[in-house]
Amino acid sequence: MSTRLAPAHYEPARVPAEVRRHAGRPATLGVGAPGKVGLLELDFEQVGGRTELVGHYQKSPLQIMRPLYFDPARPDLAITYLMSTGGGIVQADRLRLDLRCGAGTAVHLSTQAATRIHSMTTDYATQQVFLTAGERAYVEYLPEPVIPFRDSRFYQRTVISADPSATVLAWETVLAGRLARGERNAYRVFAADLEWRRPDGRLFALDTVRLEPAAAACGVGGPAVLGGHDLVATLYAVTPLAPAAEVADVLHQALAGRGLLYGVSVLPQEAGAWVRLLGGDSPTVGAALHAAWDAVRRLLIGVPAPAVRKS
Repeated sequence: MSTRLAPAHYEPARVPAEVRRHAGRPATLGVGAPGKVGLLELDFEQVGGRTELVGHYQKSPLQIMRPLYFDPARPDLAITYLMSTGGGIVQADRLRLDLRCGAGTAVHLSTQAATRIHSMTTDYATQQVFLTAGERAYVEYLPEPVIPFRDSRFYQRTVISADPSATVLAWETVLAGRLARGERNAYRVFAADLEWRRPDGRLFALDTVRLEPAAAACGVGGPAVLGGHDLVATLYAVTPLAPAAEVADVLHQALAGRGLLYGVSVLPQEAGAWVRLLGGDSPTVGAALHAAWDAVRRLLIGVPAPAVRKS
């Protein structure tokens, strides 16, 4: 068996207890069955003055479009959309993405559409993302929102290994559910771990999210959790290109006066800054994130964020 298809490769080494308690064997396709293990490996290098995709492996349901170069201010930036042929994540899915951005590369990674976590009756689903940014790399990992449907159980682990000379912008947005259908925090559990590491494996920041509506006395919409809001978003800017306090100030200025609840802080070891914000609707939160992205881009690389259309 290929090592890629060995459970040790696609199964997380540790699944949080809140998710693991739902383990089981579905009557439909189970873990490891055809179409249940999605793999994507991308390798970017600097070639002839711009970033090129030099290594690529994919196993359905994960795939990509070829890199595009449409940012007028950064024509060297390889813009790559991560895609799924399955229309969403379902029970017993195990997905893994390995994204390597070599020295001096400039890469923008995003998903083509929101990630939908479908309803589940047995077991759970997981997704692991391992992103590496080499020396002097500039990487943006900005996926579309995650939408956990009713009764879904999902764990996502993201490990970003950034060289001290690299810059990485990364965000994540989670909706309370299919709001247009009146579905609000009806999922069983949404769990996520975001680990920031250096090339030697040293951890310098960790963001842990555990949302389990039925387990909390006031649900996840109460005080000290989501506070009645339907969206939570987080943006990280890890960079040596500006002092951490200056990055934090720029994030604060970009979000001030937008009517959103948010907090900005510097990261450990002066590695950069991050912001977490809460909102009530996707357009408002999306506009705020774009404004923050644009402001940080202007500060760090002197160019605005491009207008991105995916429909």
